[in-house]
Amino acid sequence: MTLTVREERLGAWWVLRVEGELDLVSAPMVRRRVHDAVAEGRRDLIIDLGGVRFCDSTGVGVLIAARRLLRSCAGRLRIVLPPDAGGEGSHVNRVLAALGVLRLFEHYPDPESAARDAAEPLST
Repeated sequence: MTLTVREERLGAWWVLRVEGELDLVSAPMVRRRVHDAVAEGRRDLIIDLGGVRFCDSTGVGVLIAARRLLRSCAGRLRIVLPPDAGGEGSHVNRVLAALGVLRLFEHYPDPESAARDAAEPLST
């Protein structure tokens, strides 16, 4: 399966909706889209992983690098991980939790929740 990344604005936030498999082959596309967004002055970014069916260590590395990049330029990164254990995005949730890096991210059940500035992240 291929990976697609769609971009949209949601209030003050920019959302990258990622769908497919986030792996060694496709991760550079997500990395490039994050870098492009930052280069264009977008500092509030949501990466919606709800449509990601598979994520390997390369994909996790891209998420950690995106967090580091946005923090370095006083930006904010939030990720969307659907809470449904049977949903497509739940795979990413399990991978991040198993690797012990889920705590690094503010994560939300949907883009609308993530875009609310007063939103509370899901507890880990």
